[in-house]
Amino acid sequence: MRKISMAAFLLLVFASLANAQVPTAGNVFFGYSFYSADVTPGNRTNTNGWEGSIEGKFLPWVGIVGDFDAHYGSQSFLGLCPGVNCTFNADFTERNYLFGPRVSVSVAKIRPFAEFLIGAGHINVKGVNSDTSFATAIGGGLDYKLIPLVAWRFQGDYVHTRFFDSAQNNVRLSTGIVVRF
Repeated sequence: MRKISMAAFLLLVFASLANAQVPTAGNVFFGYSFYSADVTPGNRTNTNGWEGSIEGKFLPWVGIVGDFDAHYGSQSFLGLCPGVNCTFNADFTERNYLFGPRVSVSVAKIRPFAEFLIGAGHINVKGVNSDTSFATAIGGGLDYKLIPLVAWRFQGDYVHTRFFDSAQNNVRLSTGIVVRF
């Protein structure tokens, strides 16, 4: 009986410690995103799309973020025509799936933050080719509190990918609504 009581007590203690690790606060963001893409070296193109993220706070100033985006546009690509090199224009979609830490601090109605994210990027050039690459993003932004649970976010990130064996240095600017919980 004593062993069963001790096992039940330890189970209760470990369960409450595990429960304490679950985030009790955070936010969800969704909004418009502008992306200056560098799909082919020396040939930047501006695309439009969306970005969404979810953050769980583990400390009042540190959270873990899951960030997802998609951008749509067209760009000139170098192709092989019979006997010569030629360029063609093609539509493409780039998606990024990023995760990592975010640090932030609230100052009155403004909450500035900085983040470092890693994950994967995927590009699909319509009718031509697709590629997946390791992706990193570093950036930050600020949330402006509108009402107690809703804020407006302005965010900028430098996103690095490596599609088609060539490095891309991209800029992502986003804005939209943040719902806090």
